[in-house]
Amino acid sequence: MTDASQVKGYATVVEQSSSHPHYVQLQRQLRSLIDRHLSTEHLHDRLQDLPVQFANPQARPWQPIDWHAIEREQVVGIDLDVFLAILIGAIDTEAPIRQYTQTSRQYLEALHPQLARFVGGTIAADGSLLEPGLWEKEERQHTPALLKIYAQLTGEKITPTPHEARPYQPSTNPRMDLYRHGLHRVATEYGATCLYLWLMAHTTGALRNVLEELVRDEVNHMTKFLGFGLWAYPESSPLQLCRTLLRTTKQPTYSRDRSSLIGTLHRMTGVLHWQDWTWTNRATFAYTCAYILQRLWGWSNRLTPGCLEGLFGEKT
Repeated sequence: MTDASQVKGYATVVEQSSSHPHYVQLQRQLRSLIDRHLSTEHLHDRLQDLPVQFANPQARPWQPIDWHAIEREQVVGIDLDVFLAILIGAIDTEAPIRQYTQTSRQYLEALHPQLARFVGGTIAADGSLLEPGLWEKEERQHTPALLKIYAQLTGEKITPTPHEARPYQPSTNPRMDLYRHGLHRVATEYGATCLYLWLMAHTTGALRNVLEELVRDEVNHMTKFLGFGLWAYPESSPLQLCRTLLRTTKQPTYSRDRSSLIGTLHRMTGVLHWQDWTWTNRATFAYTCAYILQRLWGWSNRLTPGCLEGLFGEKT
């Protein structure tokens, strides 16, 4: 074999390996992505940013995206039809952002007006929205971005069919209401972080650049909500967390009118077409969820009461 043919043959092997990465390759790539986007330093920086945004909210700008450069060949290690099905599920889940933000605002309004404004914006005396919150301004970019990806990959435009977000359901204990709602909110941000980062490992080029912007948003919001929750509920322990999770998992199927993490998970497996994923897809996604959880656990253990009070002040 000549030198030229050797080079050509090596390039072919590399291209095939990149187009069909095996489990070990994907695991290494996922670990590298998680180490970069969820480093302790980055997570702490995102939490320190929350008091800054209370005082002067500024939406995080995205890097320029060459939307026309998105191509089917940039989807690797996952069947294109499955990738498109996941996109549709993500679009429908992201779409009712206004419902999400206003529900969270209602739980927060009496207990922490600053965070209520961060997520739900400014409300007039008659209840109308004067200005969206920073969380909404950043999250509402996601559905249009996912729609553009779908259009570039298929040449077709689709209309989102968003599910109904769970409504505000107050009880006689507003503090516990907020705790349960906040736990669910952190869980959904965590799930989105896991999904988009996992999809990053299955894409290249401009398509990967878009997903990276989604990951940055989700990590940013997840970190802020989790850190704030640890400050607001210092008495919360792993045991109390487990008890709360058990209380919210008694309903085995999804219900819009009842908080159920297991029910939500059951709904999402259908929305994301889990039944069509290969064993490698499922295994690497499980690895992604576990490693991100490990990263968050290690970081949260470093957030001492003194550190949190230095960011948010002493609770009254």
